[in-house]
Amino acid sequence: MSSLYVVSDIHGYAQDLRDSLGEAGLVDGEDRWTGGDRLLYVLGDLMDRGPDGIGALRLVRSLQRQAPEQVHVLMGNHEALALGYKLFPQSRFGQVWQPNGGHASDQDALTDDDVEWLRQLPVMARVDEFLLMHSDANDYLEWGGSVEEINATVTSLLTGGDDGEALWEVFASLTARYDFTGPDGQRAAHDMLNALGGECIVHGHSIIGSLLNKPSDQVEGAIAYADGLVVAIDGGRYDGGPLLLVQLS
Repeated sequence: MSSLYVVSDIHGYAQDLRDSLGEAGLVDGEDRWTGGDRLLYVLGDLMDRGPDGIGALRLVRSLQRQAPEQVHVLMGNHEALALGYKLFPQSRFGQVWQPNGGHASDQDALTDDDVEWLRQLPVMARVDEFLLMHSDANDYLEWGGSVEEINATVTSLLTGGDDGEALWEVFASLTARYDFTGPDGQRAAHDMLNALGGECIVHGHSIIGSLLNKPSDQVEGAIAYADGLVVAIDGGRYDGGPLLLVQLS
């Protein structure tokens, strides 16, 4: 099995991503893929909050073009938000985009090709025993009973219709969080794994500091919780924490 790396919630810190990938030997100093057959999954939220969201998007898209079988990107709530504001700026997306860290420079630089790429992003993936997703929520199950069905449903929602309501539904679902914490968290994780396969859920979205009740600048690495069924990898980079590139296998 090829080694599997995951990173999430880059939020515009493109240089941090570049540095982390370089230290892991996945890219060189010219942003060329050097990871061979190793796998990289980006679990959403490339943009917003940080200084260079479009730079993060451009870097990841370039790597994906160079190594399409190795580099994969999942949709996070901020991809859905950026897409919603780009397409429907006068809708309720216009009310929540800027308060949630939107940057005009990112929006201005989005091309039609970027928009189509965003619309086609999957929301989940399963790699061996790992079930990969952006949000720590079981809302995904409302879209289908398998990873393939869930991704197909979301793609259909994002490519059909033009009133923004379907896109808002996707954004709202991807914004949900904390379903795997608390007294029912282990059961919720079991339910998702039983439905979709895998042995461990890996997510971003909810920063590790919020799960540990500690400041993000004290976060040192990914954490496992819900009796080891769930791994959180968002170090809270925009909140002063680290950008975590995690090797899962």
